[in-house]
Amino acid sequence: MNDYEMGRQFYESIVHFDESDEAKEFYYRTMDMKSINASGHEETIRDRILRAYGILFCEDTGLEMGQPAGPDEVAATADRLYIGSVGYDSKHWYRMKYHFPVIDDDNYDRFAALVVADLRSGPLRDSVFEDGDMLLVGAADPLHMTSEERKNQKVSAVRLPGGYDNDDHSGR
Repeated sequence: MNDYEMGRQFYESIVHFDESDEAKEFYYRTMDMKSINASGHEETIRDRILRAYGILFCEDTGLEMGQPAGPDEVAATADRLYIGSVGYDSKHWYRMKYHFPVIDDDNYDRFAALVVADLRSGPLRDSVFEDGDMLLVGAADPLHMTSEERKNQKVSAVRLPGGYDNDDHSGR
């Protein structure tokens, strides 16, 4: 199994987390796996994902560069993520599409893992190549914007560095 396929299996375990004990088991087992980071220190996949999430999405939350995102940072940024276009509907608002009504101590790492896994191996990654859809990061606090303000907010597109860039999904 190549990296793309393993990443896709991890993504699917998160999506089906509430429906299946096997999915939960796979998710927890993967998140607790150890790896060696660039500085040679051992860390869990959970740590790596939360660090990646922090770097990609938490720049203006006061999180120090390189620190893992915590529940407060993930909750503060989750409503800023849009798929393809800005809107207040489940088709475009990432958190709504994946049914995370509340982000708290129990699921913040699962939401962060979902976003990162989707960028690397999920349908969002695939749609970048097929449909041109991107993950967009909008302005802070879109819940309190008018529809017009939300449509006209400044957004930036995000692609996970080191993702897979060929169409055969081989991960090479």
